[in-house]
Amino acid sequence: MNESGNLKCLNCDNVLKHTFADLGTSPLCEEFVKPEHVNKGQQSYPLHAYVCEECLLVQVGEYVKPEDIYSDYYYFSSYSDSWLKHASDYVDMMVKDYGINRDQFVVEIASNDGYLLQYFKEKKIPILGVEPSENVARESVAKGIPTEKVFFGEKTANILKKNYRPADLILGNNVLAHVPKINDFIKGLEVMLSEKGIMTFEFPHLMQLVDNNQFDTIYHEHFFYYSLIAVKSIFEKHGMKIFDVQELSTHGGSIRIFITRESNDNHQVSENVERIIEREKEEGYLDIDFYKSFDKNVQQTKRDILALLIELKNKGKAIAGYGAPGKGNTLLNYCGIGTDFIDYTVDRNPHKHGQYLPGSLIPIFHPDKIRESKPDYVFILPWNLKEEIMKQISYISEWGGKFIIPIPKPEILDSQSIVNQEQVIAQ
Repeated sequence: MNESGNLKCLNCDNVLKHTFADLGTSPLCEEFVKPEHVNKGQQSYPLHAYVCEECLLVQVGEYVKPEDIYSDYYYFSSYSDSWLKHASDYVDMMVKDYGINRDQFVVEIASNDGYLLQYFKEKKIPILGVEPSENVARESVAKGIPTEKVFFGEKTANILKKNYRPADLILGNNVLAHVPKINDFIKGLEVMLSEKGIMTFEFPHLMQLVDNNQFDTIYHEHFFYYSLIAVKSIFEKHGMKIFDVQELSTHGGSIRIFITRESNDNHQVSENVERIIEREKEEGYLDIDFYKSFDKNVQQTKRDILALLIELKNKGKAIAGYGAPGKGNTLLNYCGIGTDFIDYTVDRNPHKHGQYLPGSLIPIFHPDKIRESKPDYVFILPWNLKEEIMKQISYISEWGGKFIIPIPKPEILDSQSIVNQEQVIAQ
């Protein structure tokens, strides 16, 4: 933010003038409330995403420092079975297709609780996790995974390189969006990467966010929302090239980019890169007006969600939530949904039990609470895991229970819906 109070682009320093999505104000999405603090209030911050007309990077301002967000964090990757499988499949692919072996060194940035590095460890491949959240890093260390509890950047990269060695593979899942000092972060990658090393990063694709109306994936912890056009230009100015890209179904639609030094001739640029770039251009990702139109869609979705909940509550229906993810808290606080609509939510993560969602103050219980209270509807907050969750609690059909999926538009599904979807896929 400059002296006149204007937000400036965290990548190119241009003044941010164009709204992408204005979601009002809300607390930090992972700042869960302990019972003794329920009546003490919470700090709220603007949740306003802009697009930079210079570099076309969508971003929220740095209203909160990463040190304040990640010092004590409640997101543990290992509580999602599908995410663990995704991690295991990735490790197998890197070993098979890129020859990652016991002679090489793998570094994961934002390694969380060791959910992914554990699979490299099983193959006896040398590893290092970099994880700034103390409580999450402890879980990783308990699994026998070497973990440095630091924020990654150019300074820490020099220390890590000296204490260990250059990395043959650097990876980061959903970390590029969480780093406000993106240029310092990439300078750190330049330091840490071996001369012929490669990197992979996964992040939600802005194209999927727009196409599927995923406004709830916007929150303070996510400083950036990347198109391939934007992220490619950022790496290029640091002498890096994206040589391949894969489209993934994770987190509602992500991309995995493969990167190496521009000087590394071992990896030629795949046609996948140009194909997705061209698709983005065709859809309007070089046009500033395209970005500015998204906010109206968000406002309509808010009205549609509230209309559905009001209709159900007026009929006397009981609604419970499933999950306590960051995206759920964005949605609930933007729509003004509290215990007047959703009685409680449940989560598999025991660290969240007995606490309350930030802002909405909806209480969090163990998943068994659903079987005990038999709600008419279960509102799935982590909609990107809807298939997994609908299988886990398909028993709600025993009393006629149904599911509410809020994104891309609110819809009601029953347990049979997931069976039908699987049959279609099988065919």
